[in-house]
Formats: sequence, C-alpha cells, structure tokens
Amino acid sequence: IRIGALPTVSSRIMPRAMELFLKEKTWSRVKIVTGENAVLLEQLHVGDLDIVVGRLAGAEKMAGFSFEHLYSEQVVFAVRAGHPLLDGRQSLFAGFANYTVLMPTRGSIIRPVVENFLIANGVSSLPNQIETVSDSFGRAFLRASDAIWIISNGVVAGDVADGRLALLPVDTGETKGPVGLTMRADAVPSLPQSILMQTIREAAGEVA
Repeated sequence: IRIGALPTVSSRIMPRAMELFLKEKTWSRVKIVTGENAVLLEQLHVGDLDIVVGRLAGAEKMAGFSFEHLYSEQVVFAVRAGHPLLDGRQSLFAGFANYTVLMPTRGSIIRPVVENFLIANGVSSLPNQIETVSDSFGRAFLRASDAIWIISNGVVAGDVADGRLALLPVDTGETKGPVGLTMRADAVPSLPQSILMQTIREAAGEVA
C-alpha cells in the first residue's frame, strides 16, 4: 500500500492510523512518502501511489480524482515559546517585517490561501522569507531563532501541546480548508487499502 501524506497529516494523523492498522494484522507492506501536493498528485495519477492524504487541491488539479472529506483545518502562525510577539506589546502584522517568515512553497496548496490572508491584513511583502515544506527544518529553525512559521495547524499541533512552540494570537479562521483522502476516480481499493482508509478515518475523527 503506497500512501502520499502531506506534512499536515504526517505527524498528526498517520502515526495513529498506522498504529490502528497494524492491530488488524493484514501483514501488508506499507510505504509512506511525503512532499508537495503537486508531486504527490502526479505520483497518484501515474499509479506510483494508491492514496494521498492531505488538504484538498484546487479544482483544476482534481480531474480524474475523487476526494473524501475527513475534517477541516486552518493555517496558523507558529513561533518559539517566549517569542517577542507573544507579549502583545507589538502590532502583530506590522512587526512581521522585523522577523524571518517561513512560508509555504509556491507549489503548495496553502500558499495562495496564506498570500491572500496576509494581503487582507495589510502585509503586502515580506523582506525576509524562506519557502519550505520541511517540517523538520521549520521546527529546528524556530528553536534557534525568532522566525515566524506560517503552516497548517496539524504540522505543529503536537509541538504546541508539548510547549515547544506557541501560536501567535491571530484569527485565521478564514484559512480553514478540507483535509481528506484523494484517490484515482476509477480505483477499486484492495481489502488492506480499505482497512487502512478506515483507520485513517478513525485517526482523523480523534483530532477533528
């Protein structure tokens, strides 16, 4: 079973889903890869992947695919614990120019969502930005700096719960979007695939 997992589900959903799946003792071989949505969808299209788990892609990229909605998730602004912007003495968006901002890459689903949100809040440009989809880089860079990481909530939810990272008090409700299972429209899941899809649903239900 070959699964493409976007970063938002790689740390929040897939570990629990695999824990449940292994209890079913199907003895199936499972391969999980992560990356940008466009790359994963291309691999799904040509048959190199069976399922992609993540945020719904734009309508123009969904031809030939089916999507099952599991839950909705929004973008957040993550920083290290103790970050200067957490004290509330500075205007959040006005202060962005003073910090390095980690942005989703241009090929990511949430990039246009983030850009529109920033523009709507008066941020037309970011002089110091790094584009990345690497969650390991994001975590390490935030621990070592005062950078701001704009990322899907699922990527950092565990870090925030553990107190390693914090979220800036920004209302990002309008960035909310559907997360779910994408498959080829003509695909007929095998029994092990169906079982794994069910455990993904169960894991998603626990965090929804």
